[in-house]
Amino acid sequence: MMHLQMIGLAGAIAVGSRLLARIKPADTSWRIRWQTTLTTFVVPPLFLMATAISIVAMGMSDTPRWEGELSFTVAAGFVVAAATLWLQIIWLAVKTQRQMRQYPQKIIRSTAERGNGTPGRVVETSAVFSAQIGLWASELVVSRGLLEYLDAEHLEAVLAHESGHAHYRDTFWFFWLGGLRRLTCWLPQSEALWQELLLLREVRADEWAARRVDSLVLAESLMSVITAPLLNTETICASFSCAAPRSRLAQRVDALLMGAPALAQTSRWFSAVQWGAIALSLSPLTTIPFHH
Repeated sequence: MMHLQMIGLAGAIAVGSRLLARIKPADTSWRIRWQTTLTTFVVPPLFLMATAISIVAMGMSDTPRWEGELSFTVAAGFVVAAATLWLQIIWLAVKTQRQMRQYPQKIIRSTAERGNGTPGRVVETSAVFSAQIGLWASELVVSRGLLEYLDAEHLEAVLAHESGHAHYRDTFWFFWLGGLRRLTCWLPQSEALWQELLLLREVRADEWAARRVDSLVLAESLMSVITAPLLNTETICASFSCAAPRSRLAQRVDALLMGAPALAQTSRWFSAVQWGAIALSLSPLTTIPFHH
C-alpha cells in the first residue's frame, strides 16, 4: 500500500498547505508578499509532480497487485496530463511568436540618452497596447494606437516598464508558473495566488521603471492606458495594461506614489526558507534509488 499512501499523503499535503496559506494583506512588505506567495504557489504542484514521477519510475508493486496498478495508473495519468499540458502551451507560445513576427520591427522611439531607439514590433490597430511577448528573449510589441495616444514622456514611461519585464525575463518564468497554474487549478487558492503573482510582477516592473523615469508620469501612464491585452495568454505575455481588478490597479498606483517598494531585493533568510521548501517538495525523487 506504500505507493497509494504516497499519493494520498502528497494530495493531503498539497491541499492542506494551500488551505492554511493566506494571501498577505496590502500593508505587508512587498518583498515578503513576493517570496511567500511564490513559495505557496510553487511548492504544492512540485510536490505532486515529484511524487507522481517517483511512483512511475519505481513501477508497479506486486503486493497487492490491484494497489500497484491503481497507484501506477493515477501517477502515470498525472504525468501524462502534465506532459500534454506543457506541449500544448509550448505550441501556443511558438504559434504566438510566429504571429508577432509577421509584424514589422521598427524603432519605437529615440532617446537622447542612448542616442538610438527602442526596437519593437508595431501592430497596426487602434487599441492602446504594449507588452513583452516571447520566452527567454522576449520582444517588445506595441500598437499603433499606443504610439498615437501617448506623448513622448508618457510613452517613455511605458517603454521603461516593458524593459523591466525584459530585464527580469518575466515572460519566461511566468510561462512555467502559468503551466503549474493550469495543471493544479483544482488546488485551493490557485487563482487568488496567481492574481497576486501577476500584481507583484507588475509592481516589480514598475519599480524598475521608476528608477529611470518619473514615478508620477508612470502612474499617469498606467491610469491612461487601461485596456484589455491584445492576446488572451498570460503565460507568454507581460502587458503594461493587462486587464485587472480595480484593487490591483490601485495597489500599483499606490506603490508608485509611495516610492519604490524594493520588491526585487530578496531577504537571505526568506530565500533560504524558500529554497528549503522547494528542496523538500522534490524529496520524493530521492526514494527512487532505494526502491529496490
